[in-house]
Amino acid sequence: MFRPTGFADLVDKRVGVFGYGVEGRAAVARLGTTSDVVIVDDAPDLAAGVLTSAHGGLDALLTCDVVLKSPGIPRRRADVLELEAHGVTVTSALNLWLHESDLARVVAITGTKGKSTTTALITFFFECLGQIAQSLGNMGRPPYDPSLDTDTGWLVLEVSSFQALDLDLAPVMVVVTSLGADHLDWHGSLEQYRADKLSLTRAAGAHTTLASDSATLRDVEDQLGGDLHYVAPDEDHVALALGLIGAHNDANVALALRAVSTLTGVTDRDLRIAVLERAATFTPLPGRLTAVGEEHVEGGVIRYVDDGLATAVLPTVAALEVFEHDPVALIVGGFDRGIDYGPLAAVIGERRARTVLVTMGNAGARVSDEVRRRIPTLEQHVAATMRDAVSLARGAVPDGGVVLLSPAAPSFDRYHNWEERSADFVDVVRDTIR
Repeated sequence: MFRPTGFADLVDKRVGVFGYGVEGRAAVARLGTTSDVVIVDDAPDLAAGVLTSAHGGLDALLTCDVVLKSPGIPRRRADVLELEAHGVTVTSALNLWLHESDLARVVAITGTKGKSTTTALITFFFECLGQIAQSLGNMGRPPYDPSLDTDTGWLVLEVSSFQALDLDLAPVMVVVTSLGADHLDWHGSLEQYRADKLSLTRAAGAHTTLASDSATLRDVEDQLGGDLHYVAPDEDHVALALGLIGAHNDANVALALRAVSTLTGVTDRDLRIAVLERAATFTPLPGRLTAVGEEHVEGGVIRYVDDGLATAVLPTVAALEVFEHDPVALIVGGFDRGIDYGPLAAVIGERRARTVLVTMGNAGARVSDEVRRRIPTLEQHVAATMRDAVSLARGAVPDGGVVLLSPAAPSFDRYHNWEERSADFVDVVRDTIR
């Protein structure tokens, strides 16, 4: 079977691009006119020249030498397995890019939560040392986009569990921020999700693996590859100087400090000095425990916090821990992908501060059921829209507290992506407190 080790191997080959989202479009642009390209997507009428997978697309892909699969297409889906059974090589554009890249300049970050923030931190810390760095991958643009210049500087690559499974080569450093449960509809089970998520650490190539020092990651040490080092949370709370709140951000900062110090040879002390000197210029990413407004009421202050990127249980639990002493009206729910909400319900039940649940979508209904089984007296509300949700949450903390959007579920039932959901929350909040 033909196995390409870079885009150069695809010259004069018939290449399928399966999935025509951001990654697929960048792959087509990277291939240019050097290959005979077949474009297939699940969505009908996506664009001229794009075949629908259910109506002729699979037959067209079966005629290809190689298929570059976009991350959103499950690796074990029946049509993908059929392609391989017929001798078609299925890989990803990101995998080919890694094979062609200077791996000594690439840092890959993965994890259930914290990977976007850690990617941003590592990029910022390099810049604090006066070095060129850019954030790429899951949180930025695909690194193989031909309009990008990746010939110099550090390439800081966020890798999702969808992407990790298609990579058979690791860069010089892999960072693992956390491990929970996510995307079980894509991976099939919690065990498979974790194996897929950590597969990047086991990929070929000499590399260092930095893992957050957590019980969960130590429990799966047999699945962690590379030269493994556990990193304890930062005890100096550099995160606060950077405008990041929560104990999980102490862990993210510690990983970023260790990664940059290791790769540059700059001592931890000197790196911290450089970071603190420029800390005020760091902009926290939206949707990650971001304060978006305050409203002074007779009994105190209502704080509105956007944690919209919390699309799994683990980050929502972390958010609740940050506000463990505050009354919280939690807006939760969205698209149901079958994950276990028992751990979230357990944490809600253990909170001593007042907690009110405002639920949205099918996932919200499942969270509601789990909470009701454990704490039948907990106040709950069902919201049809984000405006309803904010109104109900605001009314639940009339004397002050936190209105927290931390959905523990994806947004696909109502929004195109989490950014759109967070933007809706922010817009409603600003209308509310105006």
